[in-house]
Order: sequence, then structure tokens, then C-alpha cells
Amino acid sequence: MNVPNTNNDAEIRTTDQLKTTISEVVHTQKITDIHTHLFSPPFNELLLWGIDELLTYHYLIAEVFRKSDVSYQQFWSMTKAQQAELIWQTLFIENSPISEACRGVVTTLNELGLDVGSRNLQDYRDYFADTTVEDFIDTVFESANVSKVVMTNDPFDPAESPVWESGDTGDTRFEAALRMDVLINSYEDTAYEHLRGLGYEVDPILSSEKSYKEVRRFLETWIQRMDPKYMAVSLPPDFQYPDDGVLGRLFDNCILPISREFNVPFALMIGVKRAVNPQLKMAGDGTGKADLSSLEALLRENPDNKFLVTLLSRENQHELCVIGRKFKNLMIFGCWWFMNNPSVIEEITRERIELLGLSVIPQHSDARILDQLIYKWKHSRQIIADVLVEKYQSILDVGWTLTHSEIERDVNNLFGGNFERFLNGN
Repeated sequence: MNVPNTNNDAEIRTTDQLKTTISEVVHTQKITDIHTHLFSPPFNELLLWGIDELLTYHYLIAEVFRKSDVSYQQFWSMTKAQQAELIWQTLFIENSPISEACRGVVTTLNELGLDVGSRNLQDYRDYFADTTVEDFIDTVFESANVSKVVMTNDPFDPAESPVWESGDTGDTRFEAALRMDVLINSYEDTAYEHLRGLGYEVDPILSSEKSYKEVRRFLETWIQRMDPKYMAVSLPPDFQYPDDGVLGRLFDNCILPISREFNVPFALMIGVKRAVNPQLKMAGDGTGKADLSSLEALLRENPDNKFLVTLLSRENQHELCVIGRKFKNLMIFGCWWFMNNPSVIEEITRERIELLGLSVIPQHSDARILDQLIYKWKHSRQIIADVLVEKYQSILDVGWTLTHSEIERDVNNLFGGNFERFLNGN
């Protein structure tokens, strides 16, 4: 876009000036995307990109079954290319692509300079065939105006471990987050045996001080190996804390002490109901309303720990904002998963700013395919800009003064500054 020459200290006096300034600042601000499922090139097949991956995103897989007569068995027996062709024909040719997931594909292709009016899937495939992943990363980061992304890194994943152990994780714009779903949600089923296989002397129900020390040693090893921005877990809506079982022992004796010692925040993503429809595989997860008294207890009883929190249920969002007003060790972030839709993003962003001012992280992309950075940030930037215009206008109307540099400061904090300060604070 063409950026006007602006005196950063000049007062903004009119609505037109305000809209122009906010549009410029929001769309030119570099973003730190604090939660994605992307990977740098050394992780090989874990880095997803290209039109077929974009079309077989699990949102679109769930959607195609609503408009197609294909059975689950038939769909999963197809190659990825065949699945993409079915989704393209069903959701883009036989129907108009106006769901957010479909619209995202169209936005991405358009931003890449492709002719979306042609509806020619082969042309789009040819475009991706003619570029390298390294060049495409540069293209996407430039188009989305993203400076760095935080990955989701599972130390129990055999495809990831060799890359971390090699010490070469490639592009430094991809930063780590230590994901602990297996450790926390599957300790007795999966993690225990995995840890034993690696030489950690843990018992099956995590009932001894020796086991606590071994789990802490495992976490220390991976923190030193990954240098993660935070540790993270997705939790079901019936998550409870305090807890007298394995989860409570993991939290109180292993994870929270390590979080404090290394000053690594603990990110809680609460509200996912796994495999509501198992036949949809990854697309089959659902959501449920959580009891946030457990979050309150966790924040209250661990004031020296820092927590990043996002919730999957719309019904929990207002209560989360109220909790945010009570605990400075909480940073609310993003519109996660099913919340990442324009109408809901607008509602949640407005609600958070009204209750918490500028002390939040309004969005993350949750991108699983590299290309998605383009549309997720293009769509979210516009929504955030619209909300900011409304909120700044409300104080201009009563005589408050604003400058370009003040708005620039605020937007910088929303799109990265708040995150960095939260990470680095004591």
C-alpha cells in the first residue's frame, strides 16, 4: 500500500485522519505470530505448504462432507491430490466459497498474484511447483508482514526429535514452543513408557520425588535444547485444578517449578473435546465450555508463574476477560481455532479492549499450512483496525488528543510488544 508522509507528532483531529492513520499503522506493523503449527524447512514433511495442503486443511475436510455424498471411507482412501480436487470441485465450483475457510483460500491465491477468477486449479498447482519452499517462506512472510512465528514442538514426536538433537533447526524466524500434551494428557498411557525408554526413571503414576525429579530433568533438557518462548498444553473443558491425580502432581511438582526456574510461561489452551466424530480424524474435534474456577485457582496459587491463556468456547470469553483484570500473571491471547472467525474475532477483540485496554495479545494465526499466514493476518488485521477506529474515535469525541506515534506505539504492543514484555518480565 502507499504510505502517506506523516508527521508522527501531529495531532489527529478528524475521523478521516484517524481511519487513515490506523489503517496505515495496522497494515504496516510487523507481527510476531505467537502460536502456529508451522515448521522451518529442516523439519521436512512437517512443514506443510502449497495449494493441495491448503485445500485439504481440516476445516475444509469437515465442510466438504456437508456438501458431498462421498463417504468417510471413500475420502480417506483418496490421495491428497484427489481429496483436494474433490474439495475444490465441491466447495469452490459447485458452491460459492464464502465460508471463512474457503474465503481464506481465495484471499491467499489473490495475494499471491494468481487469477482467482480463472478457477483453474492446475494453474495454481503450477505456481507452487515452480517455487522452492525457502523462497515461498520469504514470499509468505513478506505478504503477511510477519517477522517471526512460534511453532508447536512436541518432544515426543519421533519426526521432530532428530532435528532438535542435530542442533540445526534452520530459519531463525521460526521459534519454538515446548508442547506438553502427551506428557500431561497421556502420562499413564504414552508418556510414561516413552520417558522410561529414554532412560528417565519415572513410575507409572508419578508418585515419588524421584519421578518428579526425572520429569523435571526431561523438561530442563528440552528447554535447553529448544529455547522455547513458552511451554504449552491444550486441555479439555473439564480440566480441574487443584487435582490429586497425575495431572496435579505434574503441575505442582514438575511443570510449574520448571516454569518459574527458567522464566518460561505456561500456555493453557482450554476447551477442546477430542474426537467428537472420530471418522473425521483431525477434523473431528469439538469444543465445550470450561469451568474457569480452575484457572482462577491456578493463577491465585502460583503468583510467581506466568500464564498465557486462550479458550475455545465463545461462552467463556467474557469471564476470561474478568479474570484477566484480577491477575497480572495472566496474558490473554488470540482467538483460537473455532473462535478464529471474523464475527467472533470482532466481538472478542472489542470485549477485551473494553475490559482490559491494550494489555492483551489480540490474535495469533494458528496456521497449520504456511500459506494460511497470508489470509489469517489479512483478515484479522482489518477487523482489529476497525475495532481500534471505533475505540479511538470514542475518546477523540470527548476532546482527547492523539498522535500517529501514540497509535503506532499501541499497535506495536498489540502485535508483539506485549508478548515480548510478558516473556522477559520477572
